[in-house]
Amino acid sequence: MKPVNQLALSAYGMHTADQIALVCVPLVAALVFDASADIIGVLVACQSMAHLLGSLPFGLIVDRFSPKPVVIAATLISLSGFAATTGAVLIESLPGFGVAVSLAGFGIVLFVLAVLSILPRTVAPDRLAAANAVVELPRAISSFAIPLLIGAVISAATGQFVFAAATLAALFAFAVASRLPDFPAGEGAREGIGKQLVAGGLFVMRHDMLLPISLCAIFWNFAFAVLLVVMVPLIVEIYRFDPGVFGIALSAFGLAAILGSWIAGRFSERVRPNMILIFGPASSFAAIGGLALVPADGPVTAIYGAFFLLGFGPAMWLIAQNSVRQLVTPANMLGRVNAVIQTAIYGIRPLGALSGGIVVSATSPGTGLLVAVLAFALSLASALFSRLRGIRRYADLKPAVGQS
Repeated sequence: MKPVNQLALSAYGMHTADQIALVCVPLVAALVFDASADIIGVLVACQSMAHLLGSLPFGLIVDRFSPKPVVIAATLISLSGFAATTGAVLIESLPGFGVAVSLAGFGIVLFVLAVLSILPRTVAPDRLAAANAVVELPRAISSFAIPLLIGAVISAATGQFVFAAATLAALFAFAVASRLPDFPAGEGAREGIGKQLVAGGLFVMRHDMLLPISLCAIFWNFAFAVLLVVMVPLIVEIYRFDPGVFGIALSAFGLAAILGSWIAGRFSERVRPNMILIFGPASSFAAIGGLALVPADGPVTAIYGAFFLLGFGPAMWLIAQNSVRQLVTPANMLGRVNAVIQTAIYGIRPLGALSGGIVVSATSPGTGLLVAVLAFALSLASALFSRLRGIRRYADLKPAVGQS
């Protein structure tokens, strides 16, 4: 089996486990632990903490060590975390539940960073987008299927065992990862940790493609976090629909991500990268603009269509921008560069959610939606007025020389 397919199989296990956690942490906290809203918020924060605390140090590890042991270690970390989560639920230990969920999240972060660094070593530049699509599709499928499945089976009784399924998924990921071929160890710089992290950040800031990619992603994730906060009051107070519409909209988002990932892999050699890099944020701006125009008691399908568009274009964009940053970054810096961008992206989400909550509380859901519209517009501008417009072929992209 080709390494790309092995990574994809392992990714199915890891993203299935991660999606179970994303959906079930608040549900299990409420159903099993009878946790209050503030406690649930703390537990959700524990789950996402790994992206903020783990990305940068894990980027250094990915740059310095052989990828196969790193991937195996990542799956073992998540396996241990999900097994501990299962035990914490069974013995009803709320502190243990929070710690174990955090541990599992660190494994997911390390796995994603390691995979992003492996792919450029296994495929030619003109096949990199297709390879990225193959390993990204498991995330999209899991984000669509797992919430629907959990919604159908979750209860106080099943909540005690749902993390056992995440444990089995992580075990599957470990079994597949252990059969990966060996790759050469990284040649990361041997300076101090601080200097290496600064070098990675400066490389992103000074690069005429990585900086607009980062800004585009930061504004997009800020906007999406705001949107998630304002949508339920918007649906109930402005559109006057049932709150359940929000769940269906998120399913449409996940379904579109599957389709976008598949198309990106199937036609990556026929579509110019610059078209996808502009289409992603442009389709998001069009979707949020359409959402702002939906009248009260308007067609509910307009909301589903907007979320479908929000999932479709950005899924293609994610694969294209992963390919660009893999190609323009020196191999010995790829872990750090990916880590810097991931930290910026996930670090902005809590700020977006907080901003959305403040705006809605102080004004109205409609004003919160306008904030999201503005942020999506800035995301589009970051891509449109940059060198991303000129990327016609992945094969033309080369890494900078003399970086460490």
